[in-house]
Amino acid sequence: MQIGRLERVHLGEFPTPLQELKNLQKHLDGPRIFIKRDDLDGLGLGGNKLRKLEYALFEAIEQCATAIITTGAVQSNHTRLTTAAANKLGFKTYLVLKGEEPKIATGNLLLDKLLGAQEIHYVGGPSNSNKDEMATMLEERAEQLEKDLREKGESPYYIPNGCKAIHGALGYSTCVLEIITQLRALGLAPDYIVTASGTCGTQTGLILGSALYAQGETQVLGMSISGDKEELGKRITQSLAEVAEFLNLKQKIGTEKITVYDDYIGEAYGVATGEMKEAVQLIAGKEGIILDPVYTGKAMAGLIDLVRKGRFEKDDVVVFLHTGGVAGLFAEGQIGTFQE
Repeated sequence: MQIGRLERVHLGEFPTPLQELKNLQKHLDGPRIFIKRDDLDGLGLGGNKLRKLEYALFEAIEQCATAIITTGAVQSNHTRLTTAAANKLGFKTYLVLKGEEPKIATGNLLLDKLLGAQEIHYVGGPSNSNKDEMATMLEERAEQLEKDLREKGESPYYIPNGCKAIHGALGYSTCVLEIITQLRALGLAPDYIVTASGTCGTQTGLILGSALYAQGETQVLGMSISGDKEELGKRITQSLAEVAEFLNLKQKIGTEKITVYDDYIGEAYGVATGEMKEAVQLIAGKEGIILDPVYTGKAMAGLIDLVRKGRFEKDDVVVFLHTGGVAGLFAEGQIGTFQE
């Protein structure tokens, strides 16, 4: 099945801009570096989830849904963009967020409220709850909310945090086609695409896109922002198998195409690192582009470190994917990060 024939609802302004970071390249004395501006995709302050939501929300429309339920952290970029996209399509949105309700809404949570999420539910587990236990609690609360809404006559559609893997793969395979087309106009081709990797849907889609549109010659480098590389590698492998079956692909995408670095996470997810701060300040100062502290800041820190270590040749073309998330700079836990 050809991806272009799969139906989706059009939400974003695509293709997003591709800009060369000439000042950064000169500063690092490295390869040619471009940035793919998916933070400028036209809705709800932008971000990578919009490409995925085009497929997810088409399913919601097909199922005659009246409401959207989704989950995420209190400072979730995903819930912000889901609420914005749902507004555009006339859905009510119900959010189930991991953590305690803060006294003051900042960052993405403030935007969730501004966008008018119908209800926001908070799930705060015991301090010793691990990631799997918390995910189970979120899913159970979402399931109960879905049941309650059905009893009230609503027809809810559930979107998991980060969207389904299949929707991420479909959305970001076409992003690779955009990049190839944009670079071709300059007489270039992408050797590498660098992205933050969290739920892994974006990286899965980029690897799929490389296989479909670049004969696998574009290497995708994922910079983990939370999990270890073995865990993320297994998740990507499973997702690639699912999308290959869905599309009935004849070519096999081997695990050798999966590259994840977990060297730039720092103490924990969302916790600032010195390298992240340097990267955010460097890109702002050299290029006037704002990155976020949780995803793109740490991913850029990884890219800068790899350039300094000689990972790339001088004539390589490297594309950094700006996945959005700038609202995270204004979250309560991040406000003081760049004021020291």
